[in-house]
This record gives sequence, C-alpha cells and structure tokens, in this order.
Amino acid sequence: MKILFFDDFKLGVLKGDSVVDVSRVVQDIPRLGPHDVIRGVIERFAELRPRLESAAAQERGVPLDRVQIRPPLPKPANIVCMAVNYMEDGTRTEPAPINAFLKSPSAVIGNGETMVLPDVPATIFEGEAEMAVIIGKRASHVSAANAMSYVFGYTNFIDGSARGLLPAGNTFYQMKSRDTFAPLGPYLITADEVADPHQLQIRLSVNGTVKQNFNTNDMAHKIPRCIEWVTSIHALEPGDVLATGTNHRGLSAFQDGDMIELETQGLGKLRFNVRDPLKRTWDRETRLDRQQKGQEGTTPQLSGQHTPAKR
Repeated sequence: MKILFFDDFKLGVLKGDSVVDVSRVVQDIPRLGPHDVIRGVIERFAELRPRLESAAAQERGVPLDRVQIRPPLPKPANIVCMAVNYMEDGTRTEPAPINAFLKSPSAVIGNGETMVLPDVPATIFEGEAEMAVIIGKRASHVSAANAMSYVFGYTNFIDGSARGLLPAGNTFYQMKSRDTFAPLGPYLITADEVADPHQLQIRLSVNGTVKQNFNTNDMAHKIPRCIEWVTSIHALEPGDVLATGTNHRGLSAFQDGDMIELETQGLGKLRFNVRDPLKRTWDRETRLDRQQKGQEGTTPQLSGQHTPAKR
C-alpha cells in the first residue's frame, strides 16, 4: 500500500495515478497535528489496513497532478541518518565503522517544496540520495535477526548538507539540521510491497541530468544491522525515519534554480526545488568527476557571497 498526505494534510491511499481520500477511516485517531495521524496509522496498521483498502477500492480518486502532495511524515520523532554506509562501488576496501547522526525533524519538506540554502559560509551544498526505512513499532535493543519485523515501510529521502563550516570537527549539527534539509516522500510504501530493500536502484538527477545512480546492494551495513546498532543506543518509535546512507561518488553542488528528482526503484519520484537568495554558483561536476581528474576535495565555489576570495 502507498500512503500519503495531500492538500490540507488529508490522508490518502494511492490507486494508480490517483489518490483516494481515506481520512474518514482514521477519524478516531487522537491528534494534535498530521504526524499523530500517520503515527496512529502505522501503530494500528494491522487493524486499519482492511478498512483503508476497502475505502480505496470503493471511492473514486483524484488525479495526483490536481493535488498538492505533502510530506508523508511531517514531523517524525527521530530522523537517524547512517554515515558513510556504502562501499562506493567497491572503491572502499572495507566498511567504515558503523556510525550515524540525528537530523532535526523540523528540516522535513515534501514533494514540490523548496530547499533553501542559508546565508552561511559553506564550501558547498549537497543533497545525498537515500532510501529511508520507516519504523513500524517501538524498537529498543532489537536483534538483527528480528529487525526487519520492525520495518513498516520505505520512502525516498535527501540528506541535505552544508559542508565546510567551522569549527572543523564540530559541524554535523549545523551542517545537517538546517530548515528544509530533509526532503522525503512522495509517499510511504509498506514493506510487503518491497521484495528486497537491498536490491533497489537509486537515481538522483539535477535539472534532468543523472548525478547519482547506485544500488542498495552496495550498502555496507545492511538494514538489520543498522536497526540493531541504533536501537542499542536509543529506542525508535513508530513513524521514525532511518536513512540508510548514500554512495558519495555522484554528489554535486545544489544551487539556485535547481530541480531535483530522486527515484528509488518502486518508491515513486520525489521532486523539489532549490533556492539560494545569494545566487552562489559551483561547477556541475560530481565528486567522481574530480577524482578522475586527480583533484581532491569538493568542487570550489565559483561566484557569489562567501567565495574563498571574499572570506
């Protein structure tokens, strides 16, 4: 099942190219906001699924191009992002030590919305294409052997990054948790519709040009191990997001006016815009392009405020 929010955060089920309003099915879920609704659906999914399926089958949908798609998880309690979790097409000789970081839930935006680049002296702004796991029930000290039973579903996720901020070595919070730096969606797809989450192609394009193109089979620490490790540190709640990492070789600068499209096989296509009030520019090369030219580091900024010559 594909579940989403649309317009004024009505709950919908995707049926072909249309969305069916199933809000009436979940009227009894206590709520202060839309995230309470989706968390309630996730927690009670075994009970609610037949009613959601019946409503979707009986009622006529609205074409997707006539609605505003909203973030399917407007404010998860936790967004945990796995760090350096790909083998980079076999260029790493061994997995990096398992590691992760928290990203602010207030950074979430949805399909059709805009990532805004802030007025900070970042050396580059990048967005990492990722598949995210959605937690289905409270998970604490979960074993890898049982971990997949805690997965509700999956969605597309972007880990926005403002790199190179000072002081060096103390940057993850200000690099990763800025407003609008966590695009996700366009919908949640339940785990039963994904045969193998470790065999999915992920493609990210910038203005129609493919930049990242990799498969989740290159993941260094697989989903069960990630869940095991994260829940040994703190509990995950229903509706929490566990982003599984990216292959960094295709990363390139996000800049003003860009249209970004992220599509993980079977998970739909997430589209969003980039706006930079300072109109800064970088070359369009990827990290791999630079490596092949024997260059180190990320692409240098070409123009605009905070270029090296102006700092």
